[in-house]
Amino acid sequence: MMKKGLVVYKLYRALTHGLSPLIRLHLRWRRFLGLEHPHRWLERLGLPSQPRHAGPLLWFHAVSLGEGMIAVPVIKHCIRRMPHLNVLMTITTMSSFEVLSKSLPSGIILQFSPVDTPTSIHSFLDYWKPNAIVLMESELWPNLIMDASRNGIKLALLNARMSEKSFKIWSRPVLLPLISLMLSKFSLIVPLSTEQGIRFQLLQAPPYIINFSGDLKYVIEDFGVNERGRIDIDNLRLELTQKKVWMASSIHSGEEEIILGVHNALMQQQPNTMTIIVPRHPQEGREIAKKLEKEGQNVVLRSQNEKFKPGTDIYVVDTLGELRLLYTLTPIAVIGGSLLPGLSGHNISEAAAAGCAVLTGCHIGHFSHMVLEMQRSNPLSVHQVSGKLELEKALIELFTNATLLEARRRAAKEAFCQLSCGIVENIWSLLNFHIFCRLSADESKSFRL
Repeated sequence: MMKKGLVVYKLYRALTHGLSPLIRLHLRWRRFLGLEHPHRWLERLGLPSQPRHAGPLLWFHAVSLGEGMIAVPVIKHCIRRMPHLNVLMTITTMSSFEVLSKSLPSGIILQFSPVDTPTSIHSFLDYWKPNAIVLMESELWPNLIMDASRNGIKLALLNARMSEKSFKIWSRPVLLPLISLMLSKFSLIVPLSTEQGIRFQLLQAPPYIINFSGDLKYVIEDFGVNERGRIDIDNLRLELTQKKVWMASSIHSGEEEIILGVHNALMQQQPNTMTIIVPRHPQEGREIAKKLEKEGQNVVLRSQNEKFKPGTDIYVVDTLGELRLLYTLTPIAVIGGSLLPGLSGHNISEAAAAGCAVLTGCHIGHFSHMVLEMQRSNPLSVHQVSGKLELEKALIELFTNATLLEARRRAAKEAFCQLSCGIVENIWSLLNFHIFCRLSADESKSFRL
């Protein structure tokens, strides 16, 4: 199996090497479209923009904002335990850079991640020389993993997950030897659920490196909002005092039609309803606001910093990094990305942490484990709905039954508190045992100085 894996890997390496000029052109095109940083896009080719300080370096890699946010509590804990440690964090998306560059603790180096070509990965590893690499969730890139292993760099995969689609692809006879080879290079894999752990075992990850700690999405911290932003949200809370407020968050394209349909139905029974819509992508929020204004709706867009006018009943959020704080404005949160086929859900724990009554759809992908965990902890903690009519019915029930609303809010908060306890400490113990303690004698000593 390993020999077949090496053959497939060599083919992949040759292919990515041959495609390197096209990948560079593609990055230039993405830069032109505004999808890559205008001044730092060369970091995607492994070329650094910041100095590498002397001493041990731990590299955390996350693609998107969500993955970056779950890495931050682990990074902070590692720094508390090893104050001399250098930490490099890489991300891929502009949205994650926009938020994390303003909110990471000082001293953490933030770079864009290198594309998975031999030259880019070699340049990146040769410059930064990390002692260990911590990948978040599903970042399994052959050149990165194989080159790190070849250089004696320890590898860990935290909150490890693999979608059903990716699992089926990797399980194919041609690719199974490659993924088996790649997973054998890890010292630690921490799946976010038992189901995910089984998938990694079926892909032939060594059983002794698979350990469980709990889902890091439960421990996302408040950050990304400055003091001015907090004051602004406090003022917003005062404006909403007399309103029946509910929020639809992480809404994907197409779901706004469901949300607006429910809003119109609620307005007939509860004229003082205020619907807060938080699209997954800020640009979609601006598009929704324009559409509603053309239809004569009185809507306020968050980025405009406008006060509510008489008759305003829809508030559209088109900013990043504020979601957790925005949940404190509402007693009810409907988590989007779950109301239409083909979607795969979003993190419900942030709304639960804020004490919201939590509702979500049925199309929730790997977040199904979080929903089940919370429902096992307290059946009232999460309410799943099948579509528009059930959502409408559930919201009317919550608005008209204060006892039920309070019970669901309390259940969600209690389930969150129970499931979030001790996760970061567990991750630290696993990293310490499987990574830090197993470095070479010199490296291990430098990590602990």
